[in-house]
Amino acid sequence: MNGLARASIRFRPASFIGTFVALLAASIVAMACGSLLQTGLTARVEPVRYADAPIVVSADQFARRVVTSAGDREEIAGVLPEGARIDASLAATILAVPGVADAMPDLAVELIGDDIGALTGRDWSAREIDHAARTALVDGDAPGPDDVVLDAQTARSSRLAVGDMVAVTAPDGVHEFRVSGIVAERTATASDGPSASTASAWFADGVAPSLAGAPGRADAIAVFTNDGTDIGDVKDELSNLLGPDGKVHTGSARGELEAPNLPTAKELLIGLGGSFGGVATFASIFVVIATIALAISQRGREIALLRAIGATPRQIRRMVASEAVLVAPLAGAAGILPGLLLARWWFSQLIDRGAVPHGVQMSTGFIPAGAAVGAGLLAALTGGYAASRRPARTPPSQALGDAAVERRSLGRVRRVFGIVAIGGGVVLSIFSYQLDGGSAAITSILVVMIFLIAVALLGPAISRAATAVLGLPLRRGSASSSLAAANSGANSRRLASAITPIALVIGSSGVLLFIQSTVADATRADIRNGLVADYVITSDGPGLPATTAARAAEVPGVDSAVGVLRSDVLYNGFEEFEAADAIGVTGDLSQLDEVLDLGVTQGSLADVGDTTVALDHLLAQGLEADLGDTVDLRLGDGTKHSPRVVAIYDHGLGLGQVVLPYDLLAGHVRAAYEAEVLVAQTGGAETTTVADGLRALDIPGATVTDRDGYAARVDKDLELEAWTSRVMASVFGGFAAITAINTLVMVVFDRRREVALLRLTGTTRRQVQAMFRWEAAIVAITGIGLGVVIAGVTLNGFARGATGGSPYVPPLQGLGIVAGAAIIAFGAMALPARTLMRRPPKAGGE
Repeated sequence: MNGLARASIRFRPASFIGTFVALLAASIVAMACGSLLQTGLTARVEPVRYADAPIVVSADQFARRVVTSAGDREEIAGVLPEGARIDASLAATILAVPGVADAMPDLAVELIGDDIGALTGRDWSAREIDHAARTALVDGDAPGPDDVVLDAQTARSSRLAVGDMVAVTAPDGVHEFRVSGIVAERTATASDGPSASTASAWFADGVAPSLAGAPGRADAIAVFTNDGTDIGDVKDELSNLLGPDGKVHTGSARGELEAPNLPTAKELLIGLGGSFGGVATFASIFVVIATIALAISQRGREIALLRAIGATPRQIRRMVASEAVLVAPLAGAAGILPGLLLARWWFSQLIDRGAVPHGVQMSTGFIPAGAAVGAGLLAALTGGYAASRRPARTPPSQALGDAAVERRSLGRVRRVFGIVAIGGGVVLSIFSYQLDGGSAAITSILVVMIFLIAVALLGPAISRAATAVLGLPLRRGSASSSLAAANSGANSRRLASAITPIALVIGSSGVLLFIQSTVADATRADIRNGLVADYVITSDGPGLPATTAARAAEVPGVDSAVGVLRSDVLYNGFEEFEAADAIGVTGDLSQLDEVLDLGVTQGSLADVGDTTVALDHLLAQGLEADLGDTVDLRLGDGTKHSPRVVAIYDHGLGLGQVVLPYDLLAGHVRAAYEAEVLVAQTGGAETTTVADGLRALDIPGATVTDRDGYAARVDKDLELEAWTSRVMASVFGGFAAITAINTLVMVVFDRRREVALLRLTGTTRRQVQAMFRWEAAIVAITGIGLGVVIAGVTLNGFARGATGGSPYVPPLQGLGIVAGAAIIAFGAMALPARTLMRRPPKAGGE
């Protein structure tokens, strides 16, 4: 049987091309997603600033909670949106630990310098942490309380010298400093890219934390040890000293403090490689199994002949397994390099878009490659065993007879599992009504997969029903349409093999694309309904100083100006922490509706205070919170906050899902810059005059725009999510398209005998080609219809949970996907059929 398997591949390679293509595509997807997953699990950033400090101490940068399920305790961790700072006075306590030579608090604050741009400010003593910053002053002296020291490149490009005054914008306003000195080098961090150009500013000790609004706090404490000290012993001692709220970092873990977005990047990579990759790989394996089953079924006569001449069921299964062992590893190996190239491109794009720090290196190795090859081999063996099981068990006396006639009925197991899959998809879709954000998106992809499994299991029954309906008008038409209806009705299993991948193209691509369009449309609608300000002042830098709203209110023609501080808060989601947009607004909340109409349906925003909160209705629904209930939140730095709900409103997407007091929120953010200032002009004021007056405030990095401009800015902020969705849709949809083409070509080329017989009985080439076009129409209409239904049910569940509305499908995108599926169906059947027509008909179809 092993020799027969090799001979089959050698002398009939066309029979195995379809299987090879399916396995190759599956290997590419598995390799790409596996590489991203491995990178997410092992991602690290080598320390640059902290390279000389063997130990770095910081606060825990994760919110944590313990859940108990079935007696098992599990810790749930979520990345703190703003990060947490540590008490700088702990440096003195750490210094008393045996083996510690020095402990230096370190804090960086984002600033904006006049004619300089973005600045990273630190205390003068912190320059001792980084060997590159320890160089002696090139000019001038160390900074005093009202001084600043700049790096030479910044001073040169800004034309500043010792003794000059420079205005520096901090979260609390603008400060004037005298340049007291110049140092040679800039301070680098592990997350700096090759083109990083953030300027360095050094202040007297205590000034940088004060500018950051965090006096007495530090981002980290760099710990230096005495020569010969065991780093492990000191680490253990510090861990016991700090307890669960402090973290001790050594080795490459020190670099994570220099790249605060690394945990978020790791979550993204794990999500892409794990969640999406897992679903995509599962779908790939499932499609491979279906393709191999189709290939085995097309060899029904060959297997029947082997049974008729005495081959045992075991020998048939062994032959199929041998073929899988010969083909699958080759296809899997061939997909490793393309999959690796796809992963590298994907990873580099994430770095360019700022989703992954520059210091992270992509991790590849034998694990993703082995998984890609192993998954393909397992799929090939499983598909081959499942497809060969029935013909291998058929008694030799009836094997040839069964191979000549397609089995009409569905097996009981297949029918039961198909119905269960439909029920599971419906239940999971309804369950997604209660989810929001990423959980709803991941659940939606699972819903698509479950429905597509149901389509594959019940495919023959679905195709018979579709043929019965679509065949009625076809049978009354021309000879070609009648032939198409008759062939489709007589070969429902063959038709089902072609319908499933078309439904996969529509369902997978549609859901992945239109999840993002649904969120974007709902966000735009909330902004359109909720933002009533005439002007919005935004910033291209870290933000606007807290004095901006007060200055804007003094501009002639301005009725009111409200500053908006933005952050994220965490809440207990479904088996993980979820993040919600939070805003703090200046002034009287009862007058907020002059610039921001959130659509309050219950309670009053005027009641929001230090112990109370207002929630968007979708978030309130997810938290199962009503007016008067207490909700458990984690502020951006991890501080627990349990306010009482005093207002519920409708327009939260893009504007803010949580409303808290400005002062409360400002105490728990990295830098309390206002994200925007909303301005309403007085009745009768000249629009141009007011806009010019706001621009004349000359706030560094500020831009004055209107409502449409602000909405466009929000759209730009959503671009990363939109791009990610497009890439996932392209990867998944591309695989589905390749699979669909592959399957349709296999189906057409398997009909050589049928076409030859039609030609010998007098059917013209034009009639045969028209018959294939009509069959392609049946496949396209049925597959597209199933895909649209699956995508519609799935998107409806997602939209209800994530936006509270209906799905939004951009017309051009929707028509494009449908047109693409139709082109695949017609092209993949018409072109092979044209090839068959070039061959002269012979008796027997050979």
